[in-house]
Amino acid sequence: MVGERKQLLLRLDPGVHDALTRWAADDLRSVNAQIEFLLRQALAKSGRLPGDVGEPRRRGRPPKSPSDGD
Repeated sequence: MVGERKQLLLRLDPGVHDALTRWAADDLRSVNAQIEFLLRQALAKSGRLPGDVGEPRRRGRPPKSPSDGD
């Protein structure tokens, strides 16, 4: 299904998490978005990113739907 996101439990060393949190804040991303960004970047660099992978989610609020009254 398009848009369905997989959930993953990830255990990190506290120092790694702190560094990742600071990096994500510098890039105006959530920690989750930063992890996905880095994983996509690594997969693309190694030639392992499948061609059917959807685009990353856009930053910011989702667009208003026509049914929202605007």
